[in-house]
Amino acid sequence: MTERSRRARSRALFVIIISQLLGTTLWFAANSAAHNLMTEWNLGVEDVGLLTVAVQLGFISGTLFLALTSLADRYRASVVFAVSAAAGAFANLAFAWLADGFVAGAALRFATGFCLAGIYPIGMKLVVGWVPRQAGLYLGWLVGMLTIGTGLPHLIRAVAPDWPWHEVVSVASALAMIAAGAVLWVGEGPNARNQIVTKPDFGAAFGAFRNVDFCAAAAGYFGHMWELYAFWTLVPFLLTSVLQRTLESAPLSVSVLSFCVIATGGVSCIMGGKLASRFGSRVVATASLTMSGILCLVFPLCTSSAPVGLTALFVWGLVVIPDSAQFSALSTNAIPPAIIGSALALQNSIGFLISSLSIWLASGNIDALGAYVTWLLLPGPLLGLMAASAFWCRARSV
Repeated sequence: MTERSRRARSRALFVIIISQLLGTTLWFAANSAAHNLMTEWNLGVEDVGLLTVAVQLGFISGTLFLALTSLADRYRASVVFAVSAAAGAFANLAFAWLADGFVAGAALRFATGFCLAGIYPIGMKLVVGWVPRQAGLYLGWLVGMLTIGTGLPHLIRAVAPDWPWHEVVSVASALAMIAAGAVLWVGEGPNARNQIVTKPDFGAAFGAFRNVDFCAAAAGYFGHMWELYAFWTLVPFLLTSVLQRTLESAPLSVSVLSFCVIATGGVSCIMGGKLASRFGSRVVATASLTMSGILCLVFPLCTSSAPVGLTALFVWGLVVIPDSAQFSALSTNAIPPAIIGSALALQNSIGFLISSLSIWLASGNIDALGAYVTWLLLPGPLLGLMAASAFWCRARSV
């Protein structure tokens, strides 16, 4: 590879990774206004959780649509990403300025989630198109940016506490539009294999599950997804339970700390990508899932002391996400390049359906269980590790 080609690749990867950060601010934009919505729309904690579930269900529907129609592999990934980011920006704006209650808000959050299906898995496909042999490293960067993007609305809320919530939520739309233009400008990588076909191949994505290595990676990813988004949804409430005895200005402090807890995972994703280059994606993924499972178990025992509880949440924020990129890297390495987009979309669809159930279960029981609600997240890491290990053992015996 020439020096010019290396510079072009580095520039393209930088643009894609930053665009992932900007585009995924749409995901938790409404959560940054949770306190305002609870007051203005007369919502409870469970209702705020259901708004997040609406995003997840929209994402599930969008990724399933991409998988079943093979759109993720039939058209240029940069175009799919750009159109999705722009449409998501408009859906998010409509939520901020047109929604007047829970029903309209949930419908528009569903639409936003549907559009996010063209950002997250398609962003992974774009990266693989540029660096297919270094997927673990650069997907670590990509998921790191998704993590920081997820927490960014909390930071916007914290640095602009006097802004109306509508304006805070609208910032995410502006960032998503920038992401759409940037990815459209950078285009496809030299290793992208877009197959333009005359009709959808409805069975291509499901065929990935005939591969034992793909099943192992998918099983670990599904266990990870039971925990991840439920944890992110619970972070502001867990922080409030830890800090309520020590801070008077809880909403602002919780906004800042929520961003920090979630965003630390972005740093660990990047570190996880580097470790995967040395030790392998499987080692990093299983270590991360094991440590986050331990935090599910021990966190309720840490809440009697604010410093201990905060430390536990920050450690949890670090270890809860690096396995996502590495399980995805293992999945892409196990299947033919021609179905990467569709197979990742299908894997994401199933994973986010699982996350919707855990969000609903956790947010509906936090008032009754308090900090012990984190025990409801433990089955994800535990069963994910057991299933992935079983498939890997089967692969070795074949």
